Amino acid sequence: MFSKNRSHLLAVCNSVAEQFCPRLRPAAALSRADRRKYQLQRRRCYSSAAGKGILLQSDYGTVAVPQLNVSQFIWKDYEKWGDKPMVTCGISGKSYTFEQGRYAATRFASALINQIGLKKGDVVGLLLPNMPEYVIAIHGAIEAGIITTFVNPMYTPEEVYRQFADADVRCCVTIPELLPLLEKISPRIKNYTQTVVVNPRKVDVSKSSAIDFDQLISSHSPSNLADSNIKPSDIAVLPYSSGTTGLPKGVMLTHANLIVNLEQLHHPSMCTFVGTTDASQEITLSVLPFFHIYGFNAILNNNMRQGMHLVTLPKFTPENYLQCLIKFKPTQLYVVPSLMLFMTSHPSVKPEYLATVKEIVSGAAPSTKSLIANFKNKFYLSKITIRQGYGMTESSPCVLLTPLDAKSSKDGSVGKLLKGTEARVVSLNTGADQPAHESGELLVRGPQVMKGYWKNDAATKETIDAEGWLHTGDVAYYDDDGYFFIIDRTKELIKVKGNQCYGWEVDKKLKMFRLNEQETLIPLKRLS
Repeated sequence: MFSKNRSHLLAVCNSVAEQFCPRLRPAAALSRADRRKYQLQRRRCYSSAAGKGILLQSDYGTVAVPQLNVSQFIWKDYEKWGDKPMVTCGISGKSYTFEQGRYAATRFASALINQIGLKKGDVVGLLLPNMPEYVIAIHGAIEAGIITTFVNPMYTPEEVYRQFADADVRCCVTIPELLPLLEKISPRIKNYTQTVVVNPRKVDVSKSSAIDFDQLISSHSPSNLADSNIKPSDIAVLPYSSGTTGLPKGVMLTHANLIVNLEQLHHPSMCTFVGTTDASQEITLSVLPFFHIYGFNAILNNNMRQGMHLVTLPKFTPENYLQCLIKFKPTQLYVVPSLMLFMTSHPSVKPEYLATVKEIVSGAAPSTKSLIANFKNKFYLSKITIRQGYGMTESSPCVLLTPLDAKSSKDGSVGKLLKGTEARVVSLNTGADQPAHESGELLVRGPQVMKGYWKNDAATKETIDAEGWLHTGDVAYYDDDGYFFIIDRTKELIKVKGNQCYGWEVDKKLKMFRLNEQETLIPLKRLS
């Protein structure tokens, strides 16, 4: 059927494209060579425009960089709420209080140094879903001065191997289900030393070299911890990101990067936190993965430093998520647009399930104005703040966030610049700075920007220019009030007869006809 009607379908697509976007003819996505040529061209354009044009600065002033490491910063107030729950698995019910978490993390740090034999600057890998033990493992490693790289547990063996080999991983913490994967790839990883298994009931660790996570912690005391002499400029975590192009690269985020981003979020215009007391504790529900920097720093660390209770799930299922809403009565939700769409459209999600919620933060991708409006209409959200943010792995991650006083007319915006952050929006054709309401590539600069890519100076120089501007690869514009709107990705450009066009331009016109609830645009090359 498709073969028979192929020419007709192409004609229809080309007719629609030609009608709705004068620049667009039979579409062909930019080739890898074209994207590379464009990237090199923009480097020259930006360099020639250095020191000129429009520099956008935060309305909230500068930010001080605390001279602390992440452990000192995260745990400095834990005794105020030591008996309060810190993190809970919404399925198993496994939980740590702040006091329990603090001591378990310190013991794990001691075990990494004194039993496994790691030292400051070595790398440990986490191949785990969201679970309370994740918090212990990552903060134990950080306390020991050991760099942590985290991996999506859904990765294939080759994907895990590539990241672990590139990062020089010496030890990995995982779950029983993934132990066969590690046993398959670990002999190929140079200097790999040890596998640690959380809840190893499903496997017989006596038949392997793996160590039981709980036994490892219980057999060490904090007093055995060596002085790791951690500096703010030391690398704390090594998440992997594709950046604007190419294969995933290790993103070197320092202790200072992570801490300053938490400080940027903790501003009266950006933060609703009222304080943990004997009688009160904010509760956050989030299914967003800790193996992404958004889940790790903006959610997990941000909750810990404020004494909040984080309820998390190893993976999303509608039934488990709804049960957590009912059981834990969260006051704050972290979501992505697809989760907002689920709650909006699924009849099982009742408005009363969100009765205790004060704030919803959406990230990872822009939520449309219509999605936010439909969400508000279903849940009668006159007393709930819905905010969006923007960031990337290379910026620890947060750059923009909707302030608390934002009007509903700003729905769809990803917010304003966090304190201490600067931005430019530059033309994709000339590299010149764009005025308000004109789109271009978003460039950002601030103390939360990464140290660079791991063992990849060339990629670092392509992404961060000589003046410290991080080239995000996202197409954006800002309005007269300093609110930013993300509209596309530079690598999703469609190039037609030398002209550039974005899929969103065609999508916007198609939505005028209201033919479908959702649609997708697929570029097709000319057959002739």
